[in-house]
Amino acid sequence: MTPFYFGRPERRLFGVFHPSTPGKPVKAGVVVAAPFGHEAIRVHRFNRLLADRLSRQGVAVLRFDYFGTGDSGGSDEDASLDAWAEDLCEAHRELLRRIGDLPTTWFTARLGANVALRAAHQAFPRVQRMLLWDPVVDGRAYLAELGLAQVDELDVAYCIPDPAWRGGLRRDPLAFAQESLGFSIPEVLREQILELRPDAPAQPPTCPVAVIARGQDHAARQWCEAAAVEAPGKLRHVPFDHSLIWTSNPFANNEVAPASALQQMLGELS
Repeated sequence: MTPFYFGRPERRLFGVFHPSTPGKPVKAGVVVAAPFGHEAIRVHRFNRLLADRLSRQGVAVLRFDYFGTGDSGGSDEDASLDAWAEDLCEAHRELLRRIGDLPTTWFTARLGANVALRAAHQAFPRVQRMLLWDPVVDGRAYLAELGLAQVDELDVAYCIPDPAWRGGLRRDPLAFAQESLGFSIPEVLREQILELRPDAPAQPPTCPVAVIARGQDHAARQWCEAAAVEAPGKLRHVPFDHSLIWTSNPFANNEVAPASALQQMLGELS
């Protein structure tokens, strides 16, 4: 495992490269892109374990932070889906520079899935396959979910919670859409998220895509059906339930890296 910086001097990105296990020839590559904000923290250990397992199977992996997130340069205010799509393309090129012209898959979750769909249209060389875990398909519902998580956390953090927080959410589900669990949601990113609708995929898939989503996620199923019309034969919906709660701090029965999910993703990526 090798941590390093890459990309343009004015837009330095932090990455971690997991080469194939010594003595095992590299047969493919995977770029692991993070979701947004607290969800990236929740899935960090999972992505690390996934990269380690893949490297033992002869798959080289590059994990990285978007500009303005993690250990990359920039700040929260630099966040946008379009800018992050450029970062994903940069990580894609960096991985291929290290492993050569080998089949490459992108793996990401939640809002990272929307980044990947945007990036695939501009990636060169082309990405061969994408695996999207619980993609955000309803932007308004997603921001409302982040706002509820923000108020829940405020209630826990303060000895005497302010009833006005709940009242604000009842009047406007997007009352807390400027911040979530310590992460700023700048206006540009907020507007891009609000454009996401389950009945109208923003970017049809350009390569085979597997969407891993909860069996009861009707919005995800609707999104998959709409995307399949735009790109026949490219999209596969895989119903899968897991115990990871994206916007929650660890509680009982809320695993940081559910073993079932790890096995599911390994199977799809292998």
